[in-house]
Amino acid sequence: MPLKILLVVATSSEANALRGIPGIIEKSGIFSFGKHQISLLVTGVGSMAVSWSMCKWLSSNPRPDLALNTGIAGSYREDIKIGEVVIPVSDCFADAGVETRRGFITLAEAGLEDADMFPFRDGKIFADNEFISGAIRKMKPVKAITVNTASGSEVTIEKMRQKYNPDIETMEGAAFFYICCREKIPFLAMRSVSNRVEPRNKDKWDIPAALGSLSEKLPEFLIMQK
Repeated sequence: MPLKILLVVATSSEANALRGIPGIIEKSGIFSFGKHQISLLVTGVGSMAVSWSMCKWLSSNPRPDLALNTGIAGSYREDIKIGEVVIPVSDCFADAGVETRRGFITLAEAGLEDADMFPFRDGKIFADNEFISGAIRKMKPVKAITVNTASGSEVTIEKMRQKYNPDIETMEGAAFFYICCREKIPFLAMRSVSNRVEPRNKDKWDIPAALGSLSEKLPEFLIMQK
């Protein structure tokens, strides 16, 4: 079935994963791949940027059949290789909370929100729809966390591991999940690993390889949508 897709990316370099697809056609700002029409939204980095950009776009454009978030991510797991594309099936706002004398607690743990009030379940937002079901047959499902400050010290990384046991980390994912759930738009995220989550060392990152993998996996996913 032909789909009208809103593709949400944080940066122009991540948008190049779409532009790099062989056979992609762009006309008047709309991309076409097969029978699918793709509107590209470059939001800027971080939850605030993606939230504002998506809400503005959705307020002035027809509802898409699918919202698709693509981009790079850091991996907490050694078995997720640099350049591997994964599918987040849960996400959360990992550093939204309160610092106490005993350490960090989430907003729900502080009594400031209900951990099970829509769109949350146990403090997380879950992706569960037909698009997810199809994608995870081809790509690895992962647990994601979203942060305002990218984790880059041993202390912070260990705190995140102990609190959430995450597979990957991004700076926009949970905001994308949240807005799509609130707006009742089917959604899916595809993230390609550009680096390990470790004490910050950009010399070990491989963003070109990660973006190249997205350019390969994105058309595979689109071809599946018949």
